[in-house]
Amino acid sequence: MNASGADDTLARRLGTVDAVVIGLGSMIGAGIFASFAPAAVAAGSGLLIGLAIAAVVAFCNATSSAQLAAQYPQSGGTYVYGRERLGEWFGFVAGWSFVVGKTASCAAMALTFGTYALPSDWSRPGAVAAVVVLTAVNYVGVTRTAGATRMIVTVVLIVLAGVVVAGMIGGHPQASNLVDGLTGHGWYGIAQSAGLLFFAFAGYARIATLGEEVRDPARTIPRAIVIALGMALIVYVLIAAVSLSVLGPDRLARSAAPLVDVATAGGSEWMAHVVRLGAATAALGALLALIAGVGRTGLAMARTGDLPRPLAAVHPRHRVPHRAEIVVGVVVCVLILTLDLRDAIGFSSFGVLLYYLVANLAAATQERAYRRYPRGLAVLGALGCVALVITLPWSSIAAGVLVVLIGVGYRLVNPRSGQML
Repeated sequence: MNASGADDTLARRLGTVDAVVIGLGSMIGAGIFASFAPAAVAAGSGLLIGLAIAAVVAFCNATSSAQLAAQYPQSGGTYVYGRERLGEWFGFVAGWSFVVGKTASCAAMALTFGTYALPSDWSRPGAVAAVVVLTAVNYVGVTRTAGATRMIVTVVLIVLAGVVVAGMIGGHPQASNLVDGLTGHGWYGIAQSAGLLFFAFAGYARIATLGEEVRDPARTIPRAIVIALGMALIVYVLIAAVSLSVLGPDRLARSAAPLVDVATAGGSEWMAHVVRLGAATAALGALLALIAGVGRTGLAMARTGDLPRPLAAVHPRHRVPHRAEIVVGVVVCVLILTLDLRDAIGFSSFGVLLYYLVANLAAATQERAYRRYPRGLAVLGALGCVALVITLPWSSIAAGVLVVLIGVGYRLVNPRSGQML
């Protein structure tokens, strides 16, 4: 309970399967339908190397997040871990980066839904409507969030399986497309493709932010993070290989909807329409999980005064951080009406990588009794985050630095920052 006597704890209702599904809903989202084309522009068929790099960095980040979540099973993720292991300022930078970066990611997912599902004139209003509906779903309870995400993930996996079958059977895949010009774009292009593809991997953070809502968190969270990441990696490798082998790197780079083109190349026009529906569904699944994760990090930051105190309220019936989620929904709607999709993705990548940098640094300080993985993985993850950040467009880096400085300024002038409720 807080100082006023109100119960601000969250209910532990989620099991391992629920946590895995929420993580998959965040990772196997709109990114898998959209990220391969810009990655091919940056690296050609070298995007396969970029995918491997992104997977290594994601694995390091996942192991750091998993062992930290086992030691600190609270809502807030790396915001909590940074405060506990490195100090309040590290925690604040991680939490602030997550909130602003993932809020931009929410806007990107909503815009992707609108683009795939609706005519161009209605894409932004439709995206706003999706945010309103999914915020309402999160408002009435996290078990409903997990249930809705489970249905969405099932639909998306079926659609992706159909793409693989259509491409392999009717798309005339060429093995040479996987190796032609593998390093022709240079290592900088490959590193840039890794940064773009990492954006799609980062959903396992949502599992850690649900630390107060899973049963037996010390066991459930580490297992769920590793399982969800492993499953997502298998899906990404299959889709990347099929897309490259069917379309080739040049056509993939020019494609506005790569998986639609793979289905069409396989002679399945009806499957192309199904893919569009699947992309819209995937965007909704990612958006649903993202809103939940950002709201809970906002809850954790409000509890310490790093965000306005009223955001720490937990609904007395539904046991969710309802005020934080409403604020997130409103801000996302504003971003949808003002931001370009590419800008939203670049800015989100900056915030996410900074967040995981702090997670890896925090994991590197853990005592042996709490370490489940070698310390070297945390060090490698930190170096990988820095390497991927510097490959982002300079406009994304500049915008990210500016927003982080705004957050730092707020904390400096707020006398209640860092003080627990």
